[in-house]
Amino acid sequence: MSDLEQQATELLESVTKKETDKEALKRLAAMSILDYNRTRDEEAKNLGVIVSALDRAVNECRKKTRETTEGLPDVEPWPHPANPDELLTSISSTVSRFIVCDKETADTAALWVCMTWLMDVVHIAPLAVITAPEKRCGKTQLLTILGNLSYRPLSASNISTAALYRCIEAWNPTLLLDETDAFMKENEELRCVINSGHSRDNAYVIRTVGDEHTPKRFSTWGAKALSGIGHLSDTLMDRSIVLELRRKLGHENVDRLRYAEPGLFLTLSRKLARFADDCREQVRRARPMLPDALNDRAQDNWEPLFAIAECASNGWIEKATKAALKLSGNDKTDSIGNELLADIQEVFETKNVTKISTANLIAALLGDEEKSWATYNRGKPLSPKQLGNKLKGYDIRSKTIRFGFETAKGYELDQFTDAFDRYLSYTLPLLSVTLSQTNSGNGLSDSDNESVTVTDPSKRNNATHSAKIVRI
Repeated sequence: MSDLEQQATELLESVTKKETDKEALKRLAAMSILDYNRTRDEEAKNLGVIVSALDRAVNECRKKTRETTEGLPDVEPWPHPANPDELLTSISSTVSRFIVCDKETADTAALWVCMTWLMDVVHIAPLAVITAPEKRCGKTQLLTILGNLSYRPLSASNISTAALYRCIEAWNPTLLLDETDAFMKENEELRCVINSGHSRDNAYVIRTVGDEHTPKRFSTWGAKALSGIGHLSDTLMDRSIVLELRRKLGHENVDRLRYAEPGLFLTLSRKLARFADDCREQVRRARPMLPDALNDRAQDNWEPLFAIAECASNGWIEKATKAALKLSGNDKTDSIGNELLADIQEVFETKNVTKISTANLIAALLGDEEKSWATYNRGKPLSPKQLGNKLKGYDIRSKTIRFGFETAKGYELDQFTDAFDRYLSYTLPLLSVTLSQTNSGNGLSDSDNESVTVTDPSKRNNATHSAKIVRI
């Protein structure tokens, strides 16, 4: 036989090779008991073992699987089809029964819990961030409820970066992390790994393993809920649907979670499992209409929840819309850069100027005691270099500008127009703002009685204003 024929024979054998004993046991162990009993005789014959030996091997494999997954529950689906509208309503009512929260928060929790059972068909995994301004607002209670209803829940009050991606790779759980304000604030690597799991296409990290430092790719894809006091990092919040809670008032009564009737959460979980089996393809094919008032990232976050709402009645689409607009309609997660742009825009508007020196701009920013710029630099004021570095990210750089008879480094309003339009949803119109400038000796004007027209490219209205430049 020639070398070419030998290679072809080996290739054919590798293609037609039967599954290994280990692969066969793993497949059989994953079967339901009834399905296994129907096929055990034939499977034993194919493997060349007696039936009793196969039974012992399969049982041992099942035992090891249970140990490996640390007791993560596999729920038997409800025997009858679950009505999506009734199921979502039941979950929302259960949340409201035990937690003091807005109706929109309870409805969102119901939709997010359903999403955890459909992670194999959705493409975005928004974080559920449970937050409150103070302790004793029910954050841990709500996280526990989500855990009781989610697919393969894994709860922890602390986790290392390596443990996070390894447990996702091994167990495919729904992660429920409590006390995140305590251990995540200074852990940038952990935040980055959690961020990576937002989109299915990019939900991986690469690490080296073993003595040979072999590169290995770990999945970070999966549903995650985080609970903690206050605001997490901007990048996490931007990938989140935020469930804000408040402390209970004296007249607000809710049931204690530990007194829930036996079987409540198991019944809902079994119905969720059946719902996922019945509606999986509908969710996979869904292309829901999303509120235009949401920004692009918020629309990404809400898309899987709207896909689930479409499986129910139109009433649930309305509930999802109302919840999305209330919880995510206002962008509460502006970065420090966007905050700086907004405050600079305010300076230009309140001072009625079209150009300003760097020194005067910083003085104006520091003049508002409620802003963060007076303590931006580790308790010290924002410096000109830090201002310049921040603005470079928006392609805005200081330049030499004439102010009357003097020149100084500074900025012109035209430099900010593009950044204002792109990053500030609340940019005010500046169309046809005619400024009659008067020289104040060494102020901000170009010359005596000079008229300058500033045109807003967005042309949102035709308002014309007259303003006098004064030195600031």
